[in-house]
Amino acid sequence: MSSLPHLRITEEEYLALERAAEFKSEYFDGQIVAMSGASRWHVAITQNIARQLGNRLEQEPCDVGTNDMKVRVSHRSYMYPDVVITCGEPRFADDEQDVLLNPQVLIEILFPSTERYDRGLKAAHYRTIPSLQQYVLVWQTEPRIEILTKQTSGDWLLHEVVGIDSICPFESLKCEVPMNEIYRRIRFDPLEPSE
Repeated sequence: MSSLPHLRITEEEYLALERAAEFKSEYFDGQIVAMSGASRWHVAITQNIARQLGNRLEQEPCDVGTNDMKVRVSHRSYMYPDVVITCGEPRFADDEQDVLLNPQVLIEILFPSTERYDRGLKAAHYRTIPSLQQYVLVWQTEPRIEILTKQTSGDWLLHEVVGIDSICPFESLKCEVPMNEIYRRIRFDPLEPSE
């Protein structure tokens, strides 16, 4: 992930550029942040999660999407989660219906080069979305998932699921997914360390 140096633009300029662009970029505090490509395992895990949750929520008023839906975190921040789930009527920023305002669950697949961002700044910004109930971080290098769930107090509780034989609870969606389905056909090769 890299940003274009010193280029500050407005929210309106970002949306106009992004809607005409061939490649996706996120927007943070006036700056465009180019998105890098995903690894084979990143794509496979994303598809597995979207498929498994989509199957479990088929009879519910929920939409499960992958990394093509922008989420507006604030007027200064737009991001593309790896998986986004909305239950109930989705709300969009405008008639283009390409900027979601009310996600219930956001999922990011961790990669060494983006892990710090996904855990830190991105997590902090996501947690400010009023509709968000769970933020989920999925490891690529081992069967491990961290689930942050919003409590009625407004605090966030961390639950960690480890091991291929474990069950991953999505409490806000009232469903569970076995880890062996999330990691179906994934080989846990060591990833190159980020620099």
